[in-house]
Amino acid sequence: MTNERILGPVQKTIVGAQFLFVAFGATVLVPLLVGLDPSVALFTAGIGTLIFHAVTKGKVPIFLGSSFAFIAPIIKATELYGLPGTLSGLVAVGAVYGIMSALVRLRGVGFITNLFPPVVVGPVIMLIGLSLAGTGVDMAKGNWLLAIIALATTVIVSLFAKGLLKLIPIFAGIFVGYVAASVMGLVDFQPIIDAPWFALPAFVKPEFSVEAIIFMLPVAIAPVIEHIGDVYAINEVTGKDYVKDPGLHRTMLGDGLACVAASFIGGPPVTTYSEVTGAISLTKIADPAVIRIAGIFGILFSVLGKVSSLLKTIPSAVLGGIMLLLFGTIASVGINTLVKNKVDMGDTRNLVISSLILTFGIGGAELTCGSITISGIGLSALVGVILNLVIPKKKKA
Repeated sequence: MTNERILGPVQKTIVGAQFLFVAFGATVLVPLLVGLDPSVALFTAGIGTLIFHAVTKGKVPIFLGSSFAFIAPIIKATELYGLPGTLSGLVAVGAVYGIMSALVRLRGVGFITNLFPPVVVGPVIMLIGLSLAGTGVDMAKGNWLLAIIALATTVIVSLFAKGLLKLIPIFAGIFVGYVAASVMGLVDFQPIIDAPWFALPAFVKPEFSVEAIIFMLPVAIAPVIEHIGDVYAINEVTGKDYVKDPGLHRTMLGDGLACVAASFIGGPPVTTYSEVTGAISLTKIADPAVIRIAGIFGILFSVLGKVSSLLKTIPSAVLGGIMLLLFGTIASVGINTLVKNKVDMGDTRNLVISSLILTFGIGGAELTCGSITISGIGLSALVGVILNLVIPKKKKA
């Protein structure tokens, strides 16, 4: 990175806290939506970031936080198998990262992109957003005024804010929505008053469930591809090549081990955060030590009992307003994946693959074998991968 700023210890600490602030809103939103303890998510974001940096030799300035890709699967799996069973499925997701890491080291990045081309990844990402649209609307229905206030704030900050404020539209939307709810008398502050200043997060142990594991494994496809894209993005921002040093296999393994650690104690899977990459681009600070400090701050915040209680008092309508934009944005990322990679939807092969991925996912198709059921995004991703492998491609003239 040109003009990279060099900081002293105190400055690194201040900027590390600032980077956590950038990732804070998105990190705690996922557990709030799926019924997990937000303090656990802060703890696992911190621990996951430190694990990632240990595996990557402390060279890559990446922060790991709660992954949006798993919101719908966690909600559905929790209904089917309970939270402990779902966590065992999330542990298995880390194993997928490990397998992909080994394949990248043995066969190179091209093997992964051939197995999961844009015509598969794009529709799968679209499904992640579309499958949650109803949940966002249902939550917003509780109080449309609050939802619109939170939504409008998020949109305005995304479009017109400058500097670091532009990087925290979700946090801004939640904050303004919460203040509005407080003024309207819709927030009960008693749980915050009663909560202790210091308290351990509500850790939950996984319980082995074959069904939950099979349900979750295919869902890992989209985050794996997202991880590769984020590593290339941080390459561009810093002017360094982390795909070669320490190697994409190391970054993927670090992310996978972080997912395993998070799931073992009741947190959502973690993934690379574009928000922090944006903050690095803006501040010209790419020192990995700063990101590790942000991770340590995440752990420290997780044991503040009043912070956890405050997060739990956020009205669901405020979260619903944020979700209306967030999940639509995720679906749009899927569309952009197809457009950016110039996927020809006039090609019958591409049309068949993308159409069946979408109809299987939106239609709620299920595949049952004995006591094992695969459905939703996982089944759709599996269908897409199989179709991509078996349907022959047109030979180029």
